[in-house]
Amino acid sequence: MLMILANLTAIATYIGAAFGLARWPTPGQHRKLCLSLLALAVAAHAAGLWPSTVMAEGLNFSVFNAGSLVAWCIALAILVLLLKLRPVESLAVAVLPLVAGAVVIELAFPNTRDVISHVPAGLRLHIALAIVAYSLFAIATLQAFFLAFADRKLRRHQPVLHFLPPLPAMEAVMFQLTLMAFVLLTVSLVLGAIYIADIGAQHLAHKIVFSVLAWGVFATLVAGRWHFGWRGRHAIRYVTAGFALLALAFFGTKIVLELILHRI
Repeated sequence: MLMILANLTAIATYIGAAFGLARWPTPGQHRKLCLSLLALAVAAHAAGLWPSTVMAEGLNFSVFNAGSLVAWCIALAILVLLLKLRPVESLAVAVLPLVAGAVVIELAFPNTRDVISHVPAGLRLHIALAIVAYSLFAIATLQAFFLAFADRKLRRHQPVLHFLPPLPAMEAVMFQLTLMAFVLLTVSLVLGAIYIADIGAQHLAHKIVFSVLAWGVFATLVAGRWHFGWRGRHAIRYVTAGFALLALAFFGTKIVLELILHRI
């Protein structure tokens, strides 16, 4: 009952924070209220997520539970960025209702098919870093979509929506998030490789292939940005392509195994 109450509180406060940030994006008393609502939402979401993730049998990473966990990480990252006065209000307005939706789905379809027992510390760190990296890449990808939208509007000499920050600010945030996520993904993949025992039995073949491909795309983007100053449309394509591969690596594999093949 407490878990359901915590999740319902998270849903309501996520929606309230998104609505408030859409109406009062600039600093002020109303914005502080919005940030307080978001902090409450993140705390309530964590309280509701903990019992369904950390179970007596082990760690539950079923597809809907994992989706809610990633959504929580995204919301926490958005909160941190807002507190650091990064121009991500437009991201928050778009993302927070989706996070609330992830909580709704996890409540509606509880699943414990993918419970990992006896998880060593190194593997726990691998999982945590992978989830955080995926969350940051998700935010960077949404920023890339906003950047592409604003760039297209400006090229056609059409007005850009008032809540979008300037293009250089959006691009800077996109690259900062991508670089942080790339470092975390690299460490996560190295740690994960240590715990590979049987690729076939662990159903890791597709996950490894798509993860390595995604890492290669992001590595190319980081190198291109560093050496050749890549930006704009070129960078947007790499960010979206890399995230698509990463989504296939994690959620694509889990959806096929759990929801279609009904296997762990």
